[in-house]
Amino acid sequence: MTGAGAGSLRVPPGRQGPGPLAAARVDSLDLALAKRGAGLFPGDRVAAGAGLGTELAQLRPYELGDDVRQLDAAASARTGVPHVRLQIPERTLTTWLVLDVSAGMAFGTAERLKSDVAEGVALVIGRLATRRGGRLAVLTAGGPERVLPPRGGPLAQVGLRRLLSEGVAADGVPDAGLGRVLYHAGRLARQRGFVAVVSDFRGPRDWRRPMRTLAAHHRLLAVEVRDPREEELPPAGRLALVDPETGRVMDVDTSRRGLRERFAAAARAERAEVAAELRASGARHAVLWTRGDWLRELGRALQ
Repeated sequence: MTGAGAGSLRVPPGRQGPGPLAAARVDSLDLALAKRGAGLFPGDRVAAGAGLGTELAQLRPYELGDDVRQLDAAASARTGVPHVRLQIPERTLTTWLVLDVSAGMAFGTAERLKSDVAEGVALVIGRLATRRGGRLAVLTAGGPERVLPPRGGPLAQVGLRRLLSEGVAADGVPDAGLGRVLYHAGRLARQRGFVAVVSDFRGPRDWRRPMRTLAAHHRLLAVEVRDPREEELPPAGRLALVDPETGRVMDVDTSRRGLRERFAAAARAERAEVAAELRASGARHAVLWTRGDWLRELGRALQ
């Protein structure tokens, strides 16, 4: 793992956790996630070159230096000339999880925080990614960048849970921007795989170009986490609104209906732009909320 120390992160005081992750419900997403990575799972895709595998790449006469264990008895007997079988190699799928741990992810006014939903999505994707002999790699953005190299089995799960237990970035912590981390992920993920980006996609849209680059080489899923109060302001009188990532404070009179309507319209337009840009990048876009059953919504988005 690379990056700054755990002291740069904190567990949000309002943390509720992602809620129950029933094994049966998570298992039901296995096929749905497999569809998102269609053609990428071991045995389902053609890898470059020839090697050990189950699918025939070539049947040809034996040449000096060939592995005698690949001799094909039937072809050799039929032709009277020794023949060898060359198989298409199967490669394990690596899932790259890019997780937003910015201070803004600690926001939530419904049943849980945005970071709680992101944690649940990370656990589900991590559990499914390590099936079928697959591997999981994790990068964090929005705070000190952390990198968990590709691992399979229990080691991947332990590393992911340990990282999630550290929480999100504290207010004012230097930000490893989402765009920069996505560029980093693209450099690390040299073999074609599956990339899941879990974020609220707020702030600078430096992620647009690296998302397109990733989508050109990998199957890409963008999971956007939203909170209702980011869409509409309640009529609660004067409020001091603070941006946890920049520290900017704004005094707002929410009793003014016109202001609330303009805010809601601007929020809808801004989210529509983000959705359009994510689709244009080639990513599959899923929207989850801090209210309701986020796991059910994730399943629907993956169908």
